[in-house]
Amino acid sequence: MTSAVNSSKRNIIFALMVATFLTAIDTTVISTAMPAIARDLGGSELISWVFSIYLLTTAATTPIYGKLADLFGRKRIFIFGAAVFLVGSFLCGLSGSMTQLMIFRAVQGLGAGAVQPMTLTIIGDVFTQEERARLMGLFSAMWGVAGIVGPLVGGFFVDYISWEWIFYINIPVGLVSIILIYLFFHEKLVSRQVSIDYAGAALFTLSIGTFLYTLLEGGERSGIALEPVTFGLLIGSALLFLLFLRVEKKVAEPMLPIQLFRRPLIAVSQIVSFIQGAILIGSSAYLPIWIQDVQGHSATFAGLAVLPMSLGWPIAASVGGRMLIKAGYKLVTVVGMATLVLATFFLSLLTPDSPVWAIPIAVFVLGVGFGFATTSVTIAVQSSVAWQQRGIVTGALQFMRTIGQTVGVALLGAVLNWYLAQSGSSPLAHGLMGVFTVMMGTALLGFALSWLLPREAEQAEPES
Repeated sequence: MTSAVNSSKRNIIFALMVATFLTAIDTTVISTAMPAIARDLGGSELISWVFSIYLLTTAATTPIYGKLADLFGRKRIFIFGAAVFLVGSFLCGLSGSMTQLMIFRAVQGLGAGAVQPMTLTIIGDVFTQEERARLMGLFSAMWGVAGIVGPLVGGFFVDYISWEWIFYINIPVGLVSIILIYLFFHEKLVSRQVSIDYAGAALFTLSIGTFLYTLLEGGERSGIALEPVTFGLLIGSALLFLLFLRVEKKVAEPMLPIQLFRRPLIAVSQIVSFIQGAILIGSSAYLPIWIQDVQGHSATFAGLAVLPMSLGWPIAASVGGRMLIKAGYKLVTVVGMATLVLATFFLSLLTPDSPVWAIPIAVFVLGVGFGFATTSVTIAVQSSVAWQQRGIVTGALQFMRTIGQTVGVALLGAVLNWYLAQSGSSPLAHGLMGVFTVMMGTALLGFALSWLLPREAEQAEPES
């Protein structure tokens, strides 16, 4: 019986790892393929939106799926999201124009918005806190690996097969994940009357969608400038969000239970997750540019130079998991954020003449910081709520990391563009040095906020 249970858990882990990797890699896999895709389909002015629309639809729907999972179960939502993601992948491969590709990437994002939080939520349901502490690092590290492997995979398919297979390859691999979850993941659902918060979901999607669109569109126009249209969109987004909050106070089954986010553990964890997302996207987006365009190394070397992040992440998550049981989640989180400060400080000291070994060391330390901090806040938040709320708090954490990435891209891009607009020698190098300095300031803010976390994480229910 025990071996059957262990076998079932192994199959669940494998299915979730596959799903996590597929949805994570799709944010980066097309980066090296886009020149070839643009030559084939035309519409090069839409290139940036092929990236951005995936991020936008993923972020806007993640908390909604988290709530639906609490109402209807994780299994149904995971399978639905994975199926939508695969349909979007198939349609992307069939795209005959850049406009079609952009639309179908949005469909992919709608599916990814369900898959990403469900993987972490299912882990929280199936595994004990001790097991979770070991596994979270592995799953979190999949994002780092995807960020590194994605461009290499995209380049391989373009050079040796065709760009369509960047999307088609998701289908057989994703089907394996769906089948394994269908066969081996079992959950007990209590039959009850549910009331779906349609108004809240619609208002939240409109508010967040408008906000992200404004940031992404502003970032493409050389930074965020408060032009009249931009200002109007931001005001509109804020008003929609205030209306959403008002609706949530009145409905029986709110999509986002506001009272949860009044608890210091959950509220501070959301902000720390936001900051982690901004630092992660900053390192993923700008370090390869520094390595290639400032220091003059090849794309292959750039990929190898940032590889140590995916090594430091799981190592630290494993160590942090054991620390968490003995010393508590707050200490692990503070240590993680302090490590991120140290890593970004190293990056802020980079110059065009820095030795080639400096970046691999810095990104390894970055991975260690993420391994400690990301794992600890996820486990603490999941352990502090009952099953019926675990989906929404996990989805909210994932949402805040994604929002952090989106805001981080826009703000750091504005910093870089400001430097590029200045006269003088080496504007790109100075701009990226400015970006790394801002990242260090962001990490310092996250470190300071991590001290506001309560010392002990409330256990809502005994771990099985």
